[in-house]
Amino acid sequence: MAHGPMATSAGANLETPKVALAVGAHPDDVEFGCGGTLAKWAASGCRVHHLVLTDGSKGTWDPSTDRDWLVRTRQEEQREASRRLGGGGDVVFLGRVDGQLEVDANLRSEVSYWIRSIRPDVVLGHDPWKRYRLHPDHRNAGFAVTDGIVAARDPHFFPEHGIPPHRPEALLLWEADEPDHVEDVTGFEEIKLDALLAHQSQFRSTMKIEASDAGPDLAQLEAFKLRLAGHHARAGADRGWAAAEAFKLMTNL
Repeated sequence: MAHGPMATSAGANLETPKVALAVGAHPDDVEFGCGGTLAKWAASGCRVHHLVLTDGSKGTWDPSTDRDWLVRTRQEEQREASRRLGGGGDVVFLGRVDGQLEVDANLRSEVSYWIRSIRPDVVLGHDPWKRYRLHPDHRNAGFAVTDGIVAARDPHFFPEHGIPPHRPEALLLWEADEPDHVEDVTGFEEIKLDALLAHQSQFRSTMKIEASDAGPDLAQLEAFKLRLAGHHARAGADRGWAAAEAFKLMTNL
């Protein structure tokens, strides 16, 4: 069963969009969720934009870390990760406080503003309906995307933007419990890994890699690479692909 005009085969591999917008709750979420897909599209000419909703200020296990330093560092890391993925698009930070993301009218307005401004063919984000999700920012970031798409497409939402409405062709949600679409990212695993490793402040808390002035623990770094490869292999197994990323695809938005 085809999933819309951009699908090239049932449940797999959209045509490369001209413009893509990936929306993450925190710096590094986009790279984990769809970094391989973005790298693949970027290599084929897609302009890739990032929209990060929170400041990432709680992204450390070290209670002595200076908050302002962490926010600045995570922004720098996100810009570098975007550069490594390619695509040459903007990296926009909305600056909501990490751990306190709430979907209110202001957030809907901001997300819809950037959808209208960037005018993506495809939007990518967290699946807000994932069961047993602990982190509220991931859940609320997903709803901010779905709510923002509705507002961006209809002219009577937020007319004060002064921008024509925009309706993306497709929405890809990562972390879905019941994915129905996969993107073959074979050959782009190293680019995704390289983008993830730009987030050095997250080595310990997110990637389980201890690091020192001498660099990351090599055994733990290798273990992270193997976990990532296993995730990609499982996503691509049904199609015989070495690596894939899985999503819930929504069209007719």
